Amino acid sequence: MSGSLPVTVHPPSPTGGRRVRVNGEILGLAYNVADVAEFLRRAGFEIDPMEIAVSPLIDWRGVGPEYWGPEPRSPSG
Repeated sequence: MSGSLPVTVHPPSPTGGRRVRVNGEILGLAYNVADVAEFLRRAGFEIDPMEIAVSPLIDWRGVGPEYWGPEPRSPSG
């Protein structure tokens, strides 16, 4: 591995949900931690859903596991 974490949870999309990648492959759009746990289970990772938020395997981009979108609209938009 090139030093990057195998699991990436991208920032929330404007319509809600976060893209999940494992080793560069998109697994799907997660709307909560349980979705991430299910994607990882299907990809062969054995991880307790209660540990998803603190797992050293996961790179949470933009924000942590507490926010899933959609992005709040700006007052001017």
